Parts: sequence; C-alpha cells; structure tokens
Amino acid sequence: MTDTSFEFRQVEGGVPIKMWTRGVPVDEKAHEQLARAARMPFIFRHVAAMPDVHVGIGATVGSVIPTKGAVIPAAVGVDIGCGMMAARTSLMAHDLPDSLEGLRSAIEQAVPHGRSVGRGQRDHGSWGAPPPAIVEAWATLAVRFERLCDKHPRLKNTNNLTHLGTLGTGNHFIELCLDEEARVWIMLHSGSRGVGNAIGTFFIELAKQDMRKWHINLPDEDLAYFPEGTDHFDDYVEAVGWAQDFAALNRRMMMANVIAALRGRIAKPFEAELEAVNCHHNYVTRENHFGENVLVTRKGAVRAATGAMGIIPGSMGAKSFIVRGLGNPESFNSCSHGAGRVMSRTQAKKLVSLEEHLADTAGVECRKDEGVIDETPRAYKPIEAVMAAQADLVEIVHTLKQVVCVKG
Repeated sequence: MTDTSFEFRQVEGGVPIKMWTRGVPVDEKAHEQLARAARMPFIFRHVAAMPDVHVGIGATVGSVIPTKGAVIPAAVGVDIGCGMMAARTSLMAHDLPDSLEGLRSAIEQAVPHGRSVGRGQRDHGSWGAPPPAIVEAWATLAVRFERLCDKHPRLKNTNNLTHLGTLGTGNHFIELCLDEEARVWIMLHSGSRGVGNAIGTFFIELAKQDMRKWHINLPDEDLAYFPEGTDHFDDYVEAVGWAQDFAALNRRMMMANVIAALRGRIAKPFEAELEAVNCHHNYVTRENHFGENVLVTRKGAVRAATGAMGIIPGSMGAKSFIVRGLGNPESFNSCSHGAGRVMSRTQAKKLVSLEEHLADTAGVECRKDEGVIDETPRAYKPIEAVMAAQADLVEIVHTLKQVVCVKG
C-alpha cells in the first residue's frame, strides 16, 4: 500500500489532512472546513477525508476526526447513529411481480415515512399508536432513556417511542435491490430520528455555552467541544451511545416490518437476512489506532476494519455496494458512507428539471414528482468515481441496483 492512494494536505497551525478524493470533485468550502477541524488542539495525528466529502454543519460530511481528551458534538451531528441496513432474501428478480407499484405501496403502508405537520393532526411520519412489537423493542431502551431524562429533562418531551421503526425525511430511504446474480435485497437508510436530533441539538448548544463560559475562542462556533473529565463529556458520551443503539434498533424494526409487508404481497415463501449488515455512519466510538486509545468521530463515514462489512449506497438512481473493509490504518479503518452531494438541496431544485429526474430514475419504481428533486441522482457525485478513489479502503462484495425506492 503506497501513500499515493490519498492526497496529503498540510494545514498551517494544525495536523495534516489525508484525502481519498482522487478523481472526485471537492468543494473549496469543504477544504476550508476540514482545515478548521485540523487546527483543533486535541486532534490525533491527522484528519481523514473520504471521497464523498462535502460541507456540513461544524464538521465536514465524509470526515473522520480522531481526538484525544475531547469530543466535538457537531462532528457527530444531529442524526446520531444514522446508517444503513441491508439484508439479502432468497427471492430472485423473477419472483417479483411485473408491476412493482404494489410492493412500493405495501412498504409505504408498513413503515411511517416523511413528515406532515398540521394543527391537531398526527405527523404521518410517526406512529399514532405504536404496534406491540415496537413497544416491546422500546422497552430495551427505556430504562437508560429515563436516566438521561432525569439528568436532562428537556429530552423527555421528544419523539422517541413514536419514532422507533420509522424512516424520516431527506436522504433516508427503503429500497428493493437486485445484486449481480439477480438476487433480491432489502436496503434501508435512517438514524435516531426525532430523539437523536434533540440529543444532538441539546449537546451542541451546551458545548457552545461551555466555550463562552470558559472564554475559549474557536475557528468555528460549531466546533465547540467537551473536554474529557467534565460532567458534560460523560453525559454526552452516554447520550450519544444510547442514540446510536436507538438508531440500530430503528433500522432492525423497519427491516422486520418491510419483510412482513413483502410476505403479504409475494406468494412465494422466502427467507430474509441471509446476509445482513447494520452499520452506522454518523457516530463516535472508542478505538485503538497507531497504538493509542482515541475517540473516533465518523460523520458520513463507515468503519472499514479488516473484514468488517459495510454499505455504501449511491443515489436513488445509481448502484450501491456491499463492501468488506481492508483495514487501512491511514483512514483510521474507514470508508465513505455514500456518493456525497455535489449540489445543495436548494441548488438541485433550481438546476435539475423534472424531465432530467425522470430520465435518471428510469426503471426504478419511486417518486417522480418535483418534491423529491433535491434527492435526484445528479445532485450526487458519481458513485463509480467514489468507489475508485477508495479502492485501498474496501473491496466490493456485492453490487446492488434498486428497482423500488421509498423516500421520506
């Protein structure tokens, strides 16, 4: 393995940045944001940038930030534990009905998705009365959540139980895909929903208050941090760990409901979860790198330790990949979490026509309306170029192409 696999950027007054971005566009603002993070005094060795890197709030999406003695809540973000789950079924492409509209409709009925806010009305993206299986799953998280709420009462009045097993909005999705052998996979993308957002927002603001209280000047207010050894550090690590567990469970509950919905529409009996992967890509965890114990924050990055399975999705009209990590130490055993945006949501709505969206999603049973153009394929980097740029981080195990896509 040679150093030519990544681009090396020296940062004045900070640690270097190693970027796996050969052949993919990187916005200048993303470069600037990475450099600001690299100047924080507690960064360990270097910052790693994945090929899907683009501007985020506080920290760049597609970045791996290792720290010693501190944690930056905005480097995790507010969709704590956001990630992917994929499961191979025993179905083949020929087992699916000719019209896939009924399957898409069944999935949409089985999993609350999107968001609707009206006076006195229930949000369609949450459960009105959570089903017994959701209530039972919530019980595995409830005691720890009550402990968090005892310390921080503001977290109690959030969408927690009512969001477990729900999809959300934005780039979250549920897909039926075919692999290189025409086998059917179920793949989905979501995180810790309303409760995770509340936890992330609360602690980001708390960190900013601490910085002001201690008169600590930052290159960006969103890089506010908690030093290890403080109460707020311990509280945040506890809360973020809980939210990550909620996110993983959220994906498992959605997967169970999607499988049940498909069994209601497909007459042929089938097995599911023959090969299953459930991985975060917005999270913080304790790991050992270069012989030292550090906190690793991955914001839009997936753990790719040797043999670790991961998922790298494309856009709603592109291929996705089930991958196996190659354990590259220079990336802190990480890879990209997707294709990465080249247009903001606002830009996509201005620059991409409905006709272009229809052409780019041809052959996929999905939303074809103007309300989803912010998620259209050309708002994202080409997934093939992203995969080529990280050939020394992961190996491709399966190549998937969606035939049904449900968006929030």
